[in-house]
Amino acid sequence: MKRNVDIGLEGVRGAIIHHAFNGHPLKTFLVTFETKRKVLSTQDGFKEVKFVGNNHAPQELWGYVHKHFDEYRLRLCHDLGITLEDTAMLFTGADVDNICIVCDGYRDVRFCACITAGVRTNAQRIGVDKASSVEIDEGKFENIDTVNVILLTNAHLSGGAMARSLITITEAKTIAFQDLDIRSSYNPALQATGTGTDSIIVVGGLGPKITFVGGHTLAGETMARIVTHGVKEAILKSEPS
Repeated sequence: MKRNVDIGLEGVRGAIIHHAFNGHPLKTFLVTFETKRKVLSTQDGFKEVKFVGNNHAPQELWGYVHKHFDEYRLRLCHDLGITLEDTAMLFTGADVDNICIVCDGYRDVRFCACITAGVRTNAQRIGVDKASSVEIDEGKFENIDTVNVILLTNAHLSGGAMARSLITITEAKTIAFQDLDIRSSYNPALQATGTGTDSIIVVGGLGPKITFVGGHTLAGETMARIVTHGVKEAILKSEPS
């Protein structure tokens, strides 16, 4: 089953695809570009791709995915009819049917944030909560949540602007955690700053060139505003009170 999703950017198509892996249901949010785009991913680094996505696997598959991650990625892309070389993909335990898409812009510049979130099991205050491996004994894994952000723009972002976007997005995500008073899963006395597995993909466009996206710029302000809004909405959709 495939459900089209409006991204709000020219030359960009979005869809949520329901499919299966080894008899288990999968859901993938997949964005397709008419021409290759330069991306910066916390999973793959800098890359030129025709597809970006966010894949949800059920808990029954988590152990397999962690033990056979490269094989899983290859088979996932094959099932979607795309190639790993042309794709940047994020992975989540959050339901991608709850994805929140928030867009805004100024003049001829548009930004769109596509966000999934789960914070119930591994929200943390980074550097204060003690680190621990996700992996536990005998190939089993802890129940993990995450905040995944795919940030797209029609603007041509310099390499420096793409790197700075990671800071702007992370700061904006932390504001959402503060505003919602998300607490550490390990020490509820602490305000959480994120989860231990948060990931980002920044997708540049072909339009006006932007070289800086800090908070003193309209680009940075717009990017941060839609990310904060989207993270809040995604958390509230996935963690009903």
